[in-house]
Amino acid sequence: MQIKNMFEKDINRSINGVIKVDQSDEAVLEQELDEYVITAELRKHFHAFFDYYSSAYDRPTADIGVWISGFFGSGKSHFLKMLSYLLQDKEVSGIHTSERFLAKVADDPELQQEIKKTATGHTDAILFNIDIEGPSDKTKTAVLRVFAKMFYNHLGFYGEDLKTARLEQFISQQGKWEEFQQVFEEVHGASWQESRDVFGFLEDDIVEVLERVLGMSEQSARDWFNGTEKAEISIAQLVKEIKAYVESKPDDYRLLFMADEVGQYIGTDTDMLLNFQSLTEKLGSECHGKVWVMATGQEALDQVVKVRQDEFSRIMARFKTRLSLSSSSVDEVIQRRILAKNDEAKGVLAKAFEENRASLDNLFMFQNATSDLKGFPSEDAFTANYPFVPYQFLLLQKVFYEVRKHGNTGKHLAGGERSMLSSFQEAAIAIQEQDERALAPFYRFYDTMRGFLDSSINRVIDRCEKAAANAAGLEPYDVAVLKCLYLIRYVSDDLPGNADNIIILMADHIDIDKLPMRKKINESLDRLLKQHYINRTGDVFKFLTDEEQDIQRNIDTTDVDPSKITEKIGDIIYGDIYPAKKFHYDIYDFPFVSMVDDVTLGNAQGGGMTVQFLTAASDKIHNELRLITESKGRAIIVLSEESRYYELLEEAMRIKQYINISINKQLSSTARGILAIQEGNAAKLEARVMDDIAGAIEHGRFYVDGECLTLRPGDAKNKINQALQYLVKHVYSNLDLITQHVNTDEDIVNILRGHSQLSMYTGKEENAAAANKIEEYLEIRLQQKMKTTMGDIHKRYQDIPYGWREIDIAAVMAMLIYHQKVTVKYAGETVRAKDPRLVNMLRKRTEIGRTIVKKHKLMSAQKINAAASFLENYLQRMDIPKDENGLVEFVVKHLNEKLQDYQNLLKRYASFNDIKYPGKSTLQQAIGLIKRILVKQTDNIALIDELLAVQDDFDEILDDLDNVEQFFESQVDLFNEAFYFKKTMELDMEYLQEKPETVKQLDKIRAILLVQPNRSYDYTRIPQLRSLIDTVRAAHSEMLQTVRQEDCDIINQCMENIHEVAGKVGYVKEQVEAANGYYLRQRQTLQEKATIIELKGVAQTLLDKQDSFVRGITDTIHNHEEKIKHAADNASDKPSPSKKPGNSPTSPPKPPKVKVVARQTTFMPATLRSKADIETYLNRVREKLEAQLANVDEIQLK
Repeated sequence: MQIKNMFEKDINRSINGVIKVDQSDEAVLEQELDEYVITAELRKHFHAFFDYYSSAYDRPTADIGVWISGFFGSGKSHFLKMLSYLLQDKEVSGIHTSERFLAKVADDPELQQEIKKTATGHTDAILFNIDIEGPSDKTKTAVLRVFAKMFYNHLGFYGEDLKTARLEQFISQQGKWEEFQQVFEEVHGASWQESRDVFGFLEDDIVEVLERVLGMSEQSARDWFNGTEKAEISIAQLVKEIKAYVESKPDDYRLLFMADEVGQYIGTDTDMLLNFQSLTEKLGSECHGKVWVMATGQEALDQVVKVRQDEFSRIMARFKTRLSLSSSSVDEVIQRRILAKNDEAKGVLAKAFEENRASLDNLFMFQNATSDLKGFPSEDAFTANYPFVPYQFLLLQKVFYEVRKHGNTGKHLAGGERSMLSSFQEAAIAIQEQDERALAPFYRFYDTMRGFLDSSINRVIDRCEKAAANAAGLEPYDVAVLKCLYLIRYVSDDLPGNADNIIILMADHIDIDKLPMRKKINESLDRLLKQHYINRTGDVFKFLTDEEQDIQRNIDTTDVDPSKITEKIGDIIYGDIYPAKKFHYDIYDFPFVSMVDDVTLGNAQGGGMTVQFLTAASDKIHNELRLITESKGRAIIVLSEESRYYELLEEAMRIKQYINISINKQLSSTARGILAIQEGNAAKLEARVMDDIAGAIEHGRFYVDGECLTLRPGDAKNKINQALQYLVKHVYSNLDLITQHVNTDEDIVNILRGHSQLSMYTGKEENAAAANKIEEYLEIRLQQKMKTTMGDIHKRYQDIPYGWREIDIAAVMAMLIYHQKVTVKYAGETVRAKDPRLVNMLRKRTEIGRTIVKKHKLMSAQKINAAASFLENYLQRMDIPKDENGLVEFVVKHLNEKLQDYQNLLKRYASFNDIKYPGKSTLQQAIGLIKRILVKQTDNIALIDELLAVQDDFDEILDDLDNVEQFFESQVDLFNEAFYFKKTMELDMEYLQEKPETVKQLDKIRAILLVQPNRSYDYTRIPQLRSLIDTVRAAHSEMLQTVRQEDCDIINQCMENIHEVAGKVGYVKEQVEAANGYYLRQRQTLQEKATIIELKGVAQTLLDKQDSFVRGITDTIHNHEEKIKHAADNASDKPSPSKKPGNSPTSPPKPPKVKVVARQTTFMPATLRSKADIETYLNRVREKLEAQLANVDEIQLK
C-alpha cells in the first residue's frame, strides 16, 4: 500500500503549517480554527488559564501576566492566537470562535462553562509579534515603545511615530478629529491615513491645517512641526492613558496585550527585561485586572530571569499563570492533523509491525544519546507515527531551535515561517509513492527547510551534489549523509554523530540489514572526509562550512613529530592510567624502567624490571618470536590494534600544533571561532584517548619474561599488576632468601649491639642464607683485591635476581659486622659495631658510596690473650674482652681515655710557670706510646701488634706513671703550698738569720721542692713538707708579732701627741677625728702584714703622718688667734697703716729667719730605763735645739 493512500486526509492538501499572529485572512483563520487540535496537554493548559483569568472578573488582581513557553514548533504561537480569538469570541465565516471550541471540548463540561462565561464579556485583544512590530534599535525602552505603538494603533492612531500619534490623540481629545481629516484632505489632496507615514515631508500642508483646525499661528505651528524634541512616553504616562481608556468601557471589559516571541526579542538584555517588568507591574497595580499581558517565549520565565532572580522577582509574581507546551503536544497535533490513518492503512501497518518487530526493536538504539530519543514502543505508536519515528519529533524541534540559535538561517526560518507541521508534511510527500516498508530518513527534513537556510550552508550541499552528479569522488548517497550531518551539527550533546547513530538516522525502510548498511555508511563517511566536507573527532563526524573546510585541510596537512605522540602516550599511561613508580608486591616496592616503544621515559634505573608498552607505531607488534625473545626479564604490553587511540591522539596534537602556528596570525572572527571549536575538539579527543588507551591495554597482548600470558579479566591497571606480579616471581629468584624483615633503624642498631634474634649468627637463623650470599661475594672481591662500597652492595642485592629491600640489606650487613665477618671503613677509619654513625653508613644514600666494606681477616687467639694480659696489668682490670672486635673496641676506648687523662695532666705543668712539678717527662713518654698504638686503630691486627710492641716501654714507666697520677690526685696542693710559703719566708731571710734552726728547716723545704731534669724524683719526701712548713711558720710568726707590737706602740704614742697638741680646742675637732681614723686603719693593716720586712717599713710612715697632723692643727690654732688679735686692734681705733697723702711710705715687715732641722738627728734612738736616763736624754736634746735656734728666728723640725 502506497504511503499517500494511508492517510485520512490528503497528504498533498494545502495546510497552513506556520501560524502568524498577524495573519487575518478569513479563509486561513477558518482553517486554523477548524483544524486546531486540543490535545490532552492543551486541555490542561486551557483549564489552568481559565481558572485564573475567569476568577479575576469577581476578584480584581494585579497579577495579570500569562507566560506561554515552548520550543520552536511546539505550537505556542498557535495557542496564543487561538486564545485571542476565543477571548474576543471572534466571528469567522459567520461562526463565533466559542461555538467552534465548545464542539472541540464537548466531553469537558467544566471547560465549556469557562468558555461560555468568558465569551459573554467585552474583550479586545491586541495580538502582535513583538519581533516584527518592535523597533530594530533595541534600547532599554524598546518594550515600552512597542506596547505604546500597538495601543495607539488599536485606538486608530499612527503608532509607528509617537509624535504623529500624540498629535492625533490631542486633536481627537479636542473633538476635532473628523474636521482635521477633512481639512487635511482638502489641503493635501489625499486622505490623512494614506499620507501620515510621510508626515515629515508635509510641513506646509500640516501647518495650514493646524492653523485652520486648531487656530494656531503659522509661527507656532511651524515651531511645533520643526521641534527637535522626540515624542517620548513614560511607563506612567502610557499606563495612565490605558487606564483611562479601559475605565471608559463597561465593567466586564478587558484589554489584552498578546505578544508573541517576547522571550526571543528580549533575550539576555536585562535592561529590556526590567522595562518589561516595570510596565507589566504598573499595568497590574493600576488597572486591577482589566488589562492583561500575555507573552510567549521559547524558555520558561524562570529560565529567562535566572541570571538575576533578585532583580526580577516582581515579574515572576506578576506572571503567575505560566503554561509550558512540551513536544508531546506537537507529536499529537502532527499525528492528528497529518498522520491520522484510514482503517485499511491501520491493518497494513499492524501486519508490517508484527512481521518486523524484532528488527525495529534493535534498529533504533542510539549510542551515547539522551534517553528520550526512542523508536517504536508499540504497534499503536508505529501506526500513529508512520512513516516517521518517534525520536524525529523531539530531535527536529531541537534542530530547529539550535539552527536558529546559531544563526545559520535565513530571515524566514528566523521569523517562524518554518514549522514542524510543514516539515513533516513535506517529508511525507517526498516518500508518498513508497509502500508500507519504507521509513522517512532524517535527512529528508533538510529538504523541507532548505529554502530558508543561509546561503553558506546551501553552498556546501550544492557543491557536494554537483560533485556527486559528476562522480568527482562522491556518490549521490553521500549528499544524503551530509544533509543528515548538517541537521545534527548543533545537537551533538543529545545525539553525537557517530557511525552507529548515522545508520539509524539514515534508515529508510523497516527491515534494514545493519551490516551492509554500516559498510555503506562508513564508505560514504570516508569519501566525505577525504573531500573535507566533514571532519572526525574521535568517533564523531561533523558537517563543515566552507571556512571550516579550509581550516580542516590545513590541519590535515600539519605534521606531528611521532616522538611527541609517543611521549604523550607515555604521559597518559605512566601519568594517569598507571602512575605508580614502583610495583608493590607483599612488603616490597620494586622500581621499574618505564618505556613506550623504544623510548625510555624518566630516569632509567638499570638492573631492575622494565615495563614496555608497544603502540601502533612500533614495527615489533606483529613479530611474535621477537616479542617473546625481547620480553626476557621484562613485561612487554602490546596495545590493542583495534583501538583508534593513536589516530585520535595524532589528530588532537595536529589540531593543537596548527592552532599554535596560527595564534599570531591575523584571522577573521569566524576563523577564530572555528579554531576555538577545534581546540575544544582537541580537548575532547585527548580526554577520549585516555579511555581508549586504557581499553587498548585491557584488550592488549602481554609478553612477560619470555612467555605470552593469558591474564584474568580486569581493567588496564589490574592487567598491568598481573603482568608485573608474574615478572617479579620469575626475575627475583633470590627474593625469598630474606626470611625476616626489619622496619626501622632501631632494629639495625639492636643487631649491631647483639640485642636482636638476628644477632645469633649460627648459620641456621633467619636471613642466614642471605648473609652467606653477601659473605661469599665479599670473599671473591677480597681475592680479586677490588674495593667494595656499601653502595655496591645495595645495587647488587636490590637488583635482579635478589630484589631485597634496602633496609633488609643493611640488616644482613649488620649481622655480618656484629659477628666480625665484615670490616667497615669510612674515611680510612675502621668503624666499630657500636659506632652510632654506622646505621647511616649502611643506609644513607649520601654515605653508602663512601663506606668501604670487606671480608674480615681473623686475629690469632695468642695475640688476643697477650694483649689482654698486658691490659690487665696496665689498667688494673680483669674484664678484658677476649673477642677481636670487643678487644679492639676496649683498647681504643680505654687508651683514648688514658690519653685524654695524661694530656690533661700535662697541661697542669704549664699552669704555673714558676713551679716545676715532678714527672713531666714520664707523662710525655706515655702519651707518645699511646699515640703510637692509636694511630693503628684503622686496622685491628695492626692496632694489637703495636700495643704488644710498646709493652716493654710501658713496663718501664708504669711505676712512675702511678706516682705522677698519685701526685696530682693527693700531693699537688701541699707541693704548691710549700712552694709559695718558701717564697714568702725568703723575703724575711735577713731577720730569720737570728734563728739558725729555722733557717735549717727552710732549707729542707727547698730541697724537697727541687725538681731536676733527667733525674728521678723521690715522691716519698713530699709528706714531710707539712711538718717543716708548720715549724718554720711558728718561728716566723713569733718574730712577726714582736715587730707588729712595736708598730702598735708607735701608733698609740702618735695619737697621744696629736691629742696633746689639740688640747680642748673645738675648732680642730675634725682634724683630730681624721687622725684617729687614719691610725685605726693602720692598726688593722698591721694585722694583715705577713712579713717582717713589711712591718719594719711602717714605723717611719706613722711618725711622718704624725708630724703632718700636728702641723695642721698648730697652723689652725695660730691662724685663729691671729684673727682674734686683728679684730681687737680694729676695735681700739688704732691708726690705719695705710699711706696718707704727703707722708713717706712705711717699710714692709721683715720675714723671720727659719731653720729646718731633721728630727731624726735631734731625737736619736736610745733605751731609757730610769728617770735619770730620761732627764739626761732630754738635756742632750735641749742643748741641740738651743744651739740650732741661736742664729735664727725659728726652727722647724722635719
